[in-house]
Amino acid sequence: MSTDKNLIGAAGEHLVLSRLLEQGVLASQAPRGTRKADILVNPLDGGRPILIQVKATIDKGARLKWHMKEKHEGIIEKDLYYCFVALSKENSSVYIVPAKQVAKVVQASYQAWLTKPGAKGQAHNESEMRWISSEYPFDVPGIKNGWMDKFLENWDLLIN
Repeated sequence: MSTDKNLIGAAGEHLVLSRLLEQGVLASQAPRGTRKADILVNPLDGGRPILIQVKATIDKGARLKWHMKEKHEGIIEKDLYYCFVALSKENSSVYIVPAKQVAKVVQASYQAWLTKPGAKGQAHNESEMRWISSEYPFDVPGIKNGWMDKFLENWDLLIN
């Protein structure tokens, strides 16, 4: 039985929201359809508000990856973070990554994929679709496998 993608997304958003509230961070779901943000964070100390976009996938024990689009290559706002959620029945995890870093990796990995021959040696066609992962099955210049490890459950990026 496959899980509805909307339910996976909602589960990811609720998990991130729950983790933020556990840490005493004032956070709420953004109204549906809000551009760029699924969760709004308003620091109680008067600091600048933070926007969070949540991307969720189910952890099936293989290499984790999250689907992105071409537009994500140009989203670099300082107040925007992505929470990449790997849902698991036993131990779900969240990677908190600044938008500027996401844009860099999405762009670099896509360019590397474009230059890599396909399974039958053919050139890849241009596409709006992208994906982001901690580990790529091909070399991505400037991006080392495991690059996301330092962002795993690193809530300090949002709190401090």
